[in-house]
Amino acid sequence: MIQRAHALLMRLCGGVAITTIGVITLMVCWDVMARNLRIGHLPWILELTEYALPLATLLAAPWLMWRGQHVRLDVLEMVLSPAARARMERVSAGAGLVVSAVFCTYGMVALLDSKRSGAVMLKALVFPEWWLYLPVPIGFAALALECARRLFWPPKPAGAGEGLTT
Repeated sequence: MIQRAHALLMRLCGGVAITTIGVITLMVCWDVMARNLRIGHLPWILELTEYALPLATLLAAPWLMWRGQHVRLDVLEMVLSPAARARMERVSAGAGLVVSAVFCTYGMVALLDSKRSGAVMLKALVFPEWWLYLPVPIGFAALALECARRLFWPPKPAGAGEGLTT
């Protein structure tokens, strides 16, 4: 049950990240085409793209780690024994859990401070500033969950289809 919920969360993170990148791509293509055809353009597309890129990045990170497609030191893994490799994985997962929890906490503090202050973004788009901080605690909480899973329930060895069959 918990594994299925975790897999669903990771797939949701990946799906939102992929969709965000797709929408950004379509919007930028539309804006370039509209400007070149002189049929006008939407001035808020660049701004929306700036706001959407961190969202996609923060949601793609836990999904990629879950799938085993995150950045790894393959050269180091090749020279370590399986036992040393497993210890290194767990130490890395523990460090990732701590760092992700710190960033999640900091992101939540920044979000709540912004919400309390009532700050507003006043550019082409007008909206509460705290919306910009929302992806930080969400993305780092998902990353912390994946690191906790790897720390307490290590995945199968590389190449065993980790993340893909859960």
